[in-house]
Amino acid sequence: MNAPLIGITTYRTTNESNIPIMALVENYVQAISQAGGLPVLVPLGLPEDSLRDMLARLDGILFSGGGDIDPGIFGAVSTPEVKSIDPDRDRVEIQLVRDVVSDGLPFLGICRGIQVINVALGGTLYTHIADQHPQALEHTYYPDWPRDYLAHIVEVAPESHLAAILGTTTPETNSLHHQGVRDLAPGLRATAWTSDELIEAFELPEHPFGLAVQWHPEWLTVHAPMRALFRAFVEAAVR
Repeated sequence: MNAPLIGITTYRTTNESNIPIMALVENYVQAISQAGGLPVLVPLGLPEDSLRDMLARLDGILFSGGGDIDPGIFGAVSTPEVKSIDPDRDRVEIQLVRDVVSDGLPFLGICRGIQVINVALGGTLYTHIADQHPQALEHTYYPDWPRDYLAHIVEVAPESHLAAILGTTTPETNSLHHQGVRDLAPGLRATAWTSDELIEAFELPEHPFGLAVQWHPEWLTVHAPMRALFRAFVEAAVR
């Protein structure tokens, strides 16, 4: 059986010579590969038709973490804490979200991924949780903590697909974000929360595999529940 092709979204940066590059944190690639998938990087800058052509050849999409989404897309005002906006990345990922939903292609969102999926489907975000969410926990455990630091427990709905995958309703997770889901998009179902009631995961019911989490499981693959998440995604892509 051939390994399924899993597209992973990328971001723009510059190297030490100030040359523009498209990049991806290696942990995403390793997590998909270890789960049995064949990772394929999805470049930015492609026109709409080329993105659709690429999508037709893939078996699943992982929406990776990264910079903030333009608040204007979901009707919010920017704040000084909003960083690293890339309008082209917003364009590419929003189109891909809508296409994988309409095509029934398996998808997994991580950190920015959960946020862009929510926005693409009509939801909104807290542009800076600490200022906008009453009694919020600390969610921004970077850059002074290891990326695999287990910051808090997440409460997962027992009847959810996520709970069945992880094998637990109280996983410990890292927390590397300052934004989060505010108003959930129509059609999505929240399936995990922190104790401050911030949404930490959601699912798209009736989809072959439509799931997103706010934490970064690609840094936590030493833990069996997080390996199981990537394995379930790759197995859905095979089917």
